[in-house]
Amino acid sequence: MLRLRDSPMLLDAAASAVGSEFQIQKQLRGRFDDDLVRAALTLNDLRRRAAGKFTRAAEMWFDRQGLEQATAEVVACYKARRFTGDVWDLCCGIGSDAGAMAARGPVTAVDRNPAACLRTMWNAELAGVGDRVAIECRDVGELDVSGRLVHIDPDRRPNALGRALRIEDYVPGLEALQTLTTQARGGAIKLSPACNFGGKFPQAEVELISLHGECKEATIWFGELVGTAPFRATALPSGETLSGHPLDTLAERSTLGAWIFDPDPSIVRAGLVDLLAETLGLRRLDDAEEYLTGDRYVRSAFVQAFEVLESLPNQEREIRHALRRSDFGPLEIKCRHIPIAAEELRRRLPRGGEQPGVLLFVREHGKARAVLARRFRSTEAQESRSLGFEEC
Repeated sequence: MLRLRDSPMLLDAAASAVGSEFQIQKQLRGRFDDDLVRAALTLNDLRRRAAGKFTRAAEMWFDRQGLEQATAEVVACYKARRFTGDVWDLCCGIGSDAGAMAARGPVTAVDRNPAACLRTMWNAELAGVGDRVAIECRDVGELDVSGRLVHIDPDRRPNALGRALRIEDYVPGLEALQTLTTQARGGAIKLSPACNFGGKFPQAEVELISLHGECKEATIWFGELVGTAPFRATALPSGETLSGHPLDTLAERSTLGAWIFDPDPSIVRAGLVDLLAETLGLRRLDDAEEYLTGDRYVRSAFVQAFEVLESLPNQEREIRHALRRSDFGPLEIKCRHIPIAAEELRRRLPRGGEQPGVLLFVREHGKARAVLARRFRSTEAQESRSLGFEEC
């Protein structure tokens, strides 16, 4: 990795090369060592993949696992706003969280992998915060975190079997993370939103964070950084947020109205569907169905809106008849809890028009219904660019 960093001509050549992978390798191997060419092409591929996560991805340093687990720049900047003063970033990886927090104050980044420490340092220098990031290459289990603010991103891919779904299989595991919450002054633990976080950190705040409609992480806030409610959902890049307890609110259940609203996955994973419905003046179609309904359009980053055109029995014959009457061409099929082979069904359904349409399968008072609708797209586009660490 050090040799690669000292070979800027190779990196520039790899980034600008055109042709098939074989042709590019042949071109570069005529000028550089084979192992360096392989490393440069791998890094170049990772930089391309990282373009949606980081504003300066084309210059950053990655490894495959580090990129997969790295916090997206927008999310890292959002989380960094809760931290003030000195922070320890444990299991720093490629340094995305460290860079965001360093834009606001001094950070000590810790990782037992020497290569990760180098990547964090180089990426911090690239972001212009290198003077505020100190690197310690050691096992985080050796640290005394008493009285400190910490952020930790435990390894969710500790072996070759793929991504761990249980916190117990993370490194550090559940017991070490629970101990951390009792020793440190406060902080945040980054977890997969799909993991078994329920009930594991009873005194903490669990925040589910989505970016562009995809739930990215479950952040466990503890100690001084705990919020006012046990659960929170946040939609980025808008920053819209909602907090509460899943059992404190019971939204009205009703039949289908003029609109269907599909809640953001952060709301669903946080268990705040009823609270969102009450907040937005909407109703639920069914106890076991997250879809919401209402009689008017509601604008929120927490919902996708669909204007209802026709409600039908869940019978393919009825759906086919309705589609023949419609002007639909491209057809989006959505369902949450009703098993539908969407691609097979789409091939069988007639569509003679040109307008995009949506076919939703929903439960209404326990009965499955098919709903023809149009997706509503707000004319106000959300700000979607990354902030850049210097703007955190």
